[in-house]
Amino acid sequence: MEITGRLIQILPDVEGESQRGHWIRGGFVIETDGEYPRKVAFTAFGEERVAMAKNIPMGTPVQVTFNPESREFQERWYTDLRASRIQPFVPGQMPPAATGYAWAGAPAPAAAANPAPAAAPAQPQAPAPQFAAPPTMQSDPDGDLPF
Repeated sequence: MEITGRLIQILPDVEGESQRGHWIRGGFVIETDGEYPRKVAFTAFGEERVAMAKNIPMGTPVQVTFNPESREFQERWYTDLRASRIQPFVPGQMPPAATGYAWAGAPAPAAAANPAPAAAPAQPQAPAPQFAAPPTMQSDPDGDLPF
């Protein structure tokens, strides 16, 4: 899942030791835009993810990729939003890292099934359409995969 907003606070880090070794957990808060802005707190596990938020200046628009997770403890439910990526957000621009592919323009035209004879003059081809931005993918509100 993804959400955009302004980075408004970096939460203190918590460190510890486990059987697997040293761990670190940090967090940050963003404020969404719109008529009714919301403040949303995220947690980040691991040095790399904790450092992502610390390297972005306060007040910068950001896009956060996260996974919601809930658990039960003593008949009460707790929800955690675990950030997997935080990056500066530029409206109208989708970075290749966020899409999973690099956009190189329009696809190449397909080869003709029956090539024209050599004596026939070549016909000029229409220029390939150019796109201003890569197509956006619609997110599934239920988070289910399409298959």
